[in-house]
Amino acid sequence: MPPTTAAAATTVPRRAWTMLGLGVAAQAAGTLVVSAPALLIPHLLAGGMPFASAGLFAAAPTIGLVLTLIAWGAVTDRVGERVVIAGGLALTTLAVVAAWVSAGDPLLLGIAFLAAGMTSASTNAASGRVVVGWFPKERRGLAMGIRQMSQPLGVTLAAVTVPVLTETHGIRTALVLPFVLCAVLTVLCAVGITDPPRAPRPEGTTTVRAANPYRTSGFLWRVHAVSVLLVVPQFTLSTYGLVWLVGLGWSTPTAGLLVGASQFVGAVGRILVGAWSDRAGSRVGPLRLVAVAAAVVMGVLALVDVSHWGAAAVFLVVATSVTVADNGLAYTSVAEAAGPAWSGRALGTQNTGQFLAASAVGPGVGALVGVLGFGASFAIVAALPLLALPIVPHADRSHD
Repeated sequence: MPPTTAAAATTVPRRAWTMLGLGVAAQAAGTLVVSAPALLIPHLLAGGMPFASAGLFAAAPTIGLVLTLIAWGAVTDRVGERVVIAGGLALTTLAVVAAWVSAGDPLLLGIAFLAAGMTSASTNAASGRVVVGWFPKERRGLAMGIRQMSQPLGVTLAAVTVPVLTETHGIRTALVLPFVLCAVLTVLCAVGITDPPRAPRPEGTTTVRAANPYRTSGFLWRVHAVSVLLVVPQFTLSTYGLVWLVGLGWSTPTAGLLVGASQFVGAVGRILVGAWSDRAGSRVGPLRLVAVAAAVVMGVLALVDVSHWGAAAVFLVVATSVTVADNGLAYTSVAEAAGPAWSGRALGTQNTGQFLAASAVGPGVGALVGVLGFGASFAIVAALPLLALPIVPHADRSHD
């Protein structure tokens, strides 16, 4: 499909960029909190915790996300984005306080991170609705790509702070920054976020319940299924990339810096992929190509591990960048297909499926690595994007 010039001609109000910035910051702060447990794995393993148990601990926040994402989406559809984002961040701040208090007990600490996942889920669907509501379709891919930077940015911030601070000063010190960011952004979002304008109902019409998009076609279900399969490589690397590098002889702080750098590169990549989808006038076309690329890079990582090639850092950065690239495409596609009346619930469902799969990555891939090693585990994960290819819809759907 030839590039379109509509995106360049569309004017976006300045307020929309402010809303986008606050949404990115809010979700990045929440991601910082829920990413911390995975980066505590070397510390927990050194303390004698089994590999599979450490993986389950790392999955606690994503389990919390799964439990509440759809509910937060439904609340957003009903009461609006500002209340949900600011209120959820306030609750996440309290969860971080609970984690700080219970830092000496792995069980209580895991429960606190479970609660943090449940509360931070508020920013996922709500910040996505802010983008869909404030940005026109022709600029939405770019905007959602920027919004999707929040996750790798949060992981980056966690990767460059949590391992170092935990190793040098303990877990409680590593939790100070998440507490401060969540507390500050609670105030900023409560004051600065304005709910996007809703389309007015034509005069003389009565209230009509919007048609359920899940019943009118299978498009949303297919995108959800594709995203579930594609999220496994992403979370495999964000959960075990640090552990893989340490096993190759890297020090924990240096490996953390590399994981952070790879996540930052991935964040930039999401913007580029979003802009690409705007120019192509399609979300599902680029999504299909990203799935192929994800299979390739995970296969290459498997070869790097078994053959002991050098430049593991380069391959990890490339693989991380590719495996996070699908999120913005799928997220935008879901929001556009669901329409404004259903986007909160649809985005909540989208994230629920992803985080349900992500919750299985910690213990599941951890068990695979314990039995088969990283090379074979990466090869198994590489097969999942290939399974996603025939499920990707052939054409986009949109309410715009």
